[in-house]
Amino acid sequence: MTVLYDTIGRGYGALRRPDQRIKRRLFDALGDASSVINVGAGAGSYEPNDRPVVAVDRSLTMIQQRGRKAAPVIQARAESLPFSDGTFAAAMAILTIHHWSNLSFGLRELRRVARERVVILTRDPAASSFWLTEYFPELIEVDQQTFPSMATLEQELGPIDVYTLPIPHDCRDGFTGAYWRRPAAYLDRRIRSAMSTFTKLNRLQPGLDRLRQDLSSGAWQKKYGGVLKQAEMPLGYRLVVSASQ
Repeated sequence: MTVLYDTIGRGYGALRRPDQRIKRRLFDALGDASSVINVGAGAGSYEPNDRPVVAVDRSLTMIQQRGRKAAPVIQARAESLPFSDGTFAAAMAILTIHHWSNLSFGLRELRRVARERVVILTRDPAASSFWLTEYFPELIEVDQQTFPSMATLEQELGPIDVYTLPIPHDCRDGFTGAYWRRPAAYLDRRIRSAMSTFTKLNRLQPGLDRLRQDLSSGAWQKKYGGVLKQAEMPLGYRLVVSASQ
């Protein structure tokens, strides 16, 4: 993962900008936690600025994209956090747990260093896919192999609350589902470069060619044009909250 993000992470500062609607939901989930550790922090898009935050990321490329006003950052692995038990009130992990080399170790570390709650943004692999999988059917298998199930998260974290996070049509954060109402964006190599999922596909070009052709001919609009009227869409993204009992 370090090697992967040292490569694909170069454009994250520009392409993976925080979306304020998602940010509000995350902050609601953090509640009044007095301090936060952000694990797999990347460029720090969703870090609170109203309380002490420490960021952790393994990739130097990601760390170097953090702004001057970003929280202090430590280069370390999620599976071995260099902090004592209960150092922070809350731990957050935003679209990162599917990249960890050992999910169980990483989740236990979140629970260990957070004395009040753990907040995770992830995708439920059991959720329905959207039109993108018609062009890249391999995405379904990749998600199922990559993202942990909600049952797995509960097994590691204990009781959890799971909240659906609909994705707005003009989402500013360029993760894989962000452009569901802007199909031409998936043809842009630069935009795809900030989506780790696309690096896992064995057959990318046939899907790109077909999508380009369908957008040009109007076939995409005829089949999927209804989504252009929707303001947001549930694409399987979940906020998972584990609070201390």
